[in-house]
Amino acid sequence: MNVRLLVSLPIFYALSAFAQQTPQQIADAELPSLLTIYKDLHAHPELSGHEEKSAALVAKELKALGCEVTEKVGKYERPNLTPFGVVGVMKNGEGPVVLLRTDLDALPVTEETGLPYASKDTAPNDEGKQVGVMQACGHDIHMSTFIGERAMLKDGLYTRWPKPQFALGFHDNAQLETGKLGITAGYTYASTDSIDVTVRGISGHGAYPHRTKDPIVLSAEIVNAWQTIASRVNNPLDPIVVTVGSIHGGTKHNIIPEDVQMQLTLRTYKEEVRSRAIAAIERIAKGCAIAAGVPEDRMPTVKVREDQHTLATYNNPELMKRLVAVWRKALGDAAIEMVDPTMGGEDFSEFSLPDHSIPAVDIHVGAVAAEKVAESKKPDAAPLPSLHSSKFAPVPEPTIRTGMVAMTSAVIDLLKK
Repeated sequence: MNVRLLVSLPIFYALSAFAQQTPQQIADAELPSLLTIYKDLHAHPELSGHEEKSAALVAKELKALGCEVTEKVGKYERPNLTPFGVVGVMKNGEGPVVLLRTDLDALPVTEETGLPYASKDTAPNDEGKQVGVMQACGHDIHMSTFIGERAMLKDGLYTRWPKPQFALGFHDNAQLETGKLGITAGYTYASTDSIDVTVRGISGHGAYPHRTKDPIVLSAEIVNAWQTIASRVNNPLDPIVVTVGSIHGGTKHNIIPEDVQMQLTLRTYKEEVRSRAIAAIERIAKGCAIAAGVPEDRMPTVKVREDQHTLATYNNPELMKRLVAVWRKALGDAAIEMVDPTMGGEDFSEFSLPDHSIPAVDIHVGAVAAEKVAESKKPDAAPLPSLHSSKFAPVPEPTIRTGMVAMTSAVIDLLKK
């Protein structure tokens, strides 16, 4: 679901007419046409790096509203990707600059929502395999979206266009009821890393393990030892997650393989915690290999994919306090719900810059019917479909309206001279 895209478009409608109408009035007037756009986008999603039609639609809408529009913004490290970044600038004289960010890309997920406008589209993924495509609204960090955000910055987002004084982002929430905003001050999304580890051994026959150095047994020991990073290496007051998401080794029942390949995700908030955890991952892997008698020239290799590193998202407390007051007035006290930070990743952090020098706020917009949220909280109830789930089906009307009113009222307040 592309609520973030659709919310950003009506914000520009509202900003162009807020002197005559309130954001609430504009939201109500624009919802029918926006739902038509939404359903078309939902039915015809595009994978990251291939958002040609989605980007063209955004550009068309922004031009119609009088924005100065630049298309195909972005500089990718991978030459086979075409940049589809769109920048729209709305000017009303001298004063503050506010950045609003939205995503365009969908996920390689086959939709199972049963909606009348469900996606039936397929497309080739990066490996050339034909996959189902769905707007599952998963903005957990993945390579293509990450490089899409950084690509726009590398292409001069803050030099070719005015550098913003504030940055705003928002994401629909699969656990929060419609009509509500989920608020977190300070760290709200984690820093994320992808790490490739190769555990090397000495291969041989499964009947004669004493003549080998078994990388599968060694890998099992390393995986278990890594779990002590959170419990014994790290301060328990600093959140950290080390997850092995992929492990592959061997080709046949009776062959001890030469090596095992593992893929890890590391989640932290603070840079010093990240550095300490990476060092521990390397140290533990090597220490276990030494204990197993692996030769020095066959020590494990640990590669941190720096091109996939994403900074932690930090919500500026002062800016959040200011905007919460705006949102209470625009949506009512009941719409504000304090939510816990998450160890998920969000590339919106790029726009705040590594030093958080641009005050930024990224909020959650509830996307689930209230009765379903209530039902999910009962004992033994089935959990709600999460982001990235093939069954995640947000409620479009109230989700779009709430996000539109929230972001429009925020921008209007921040643009005051």
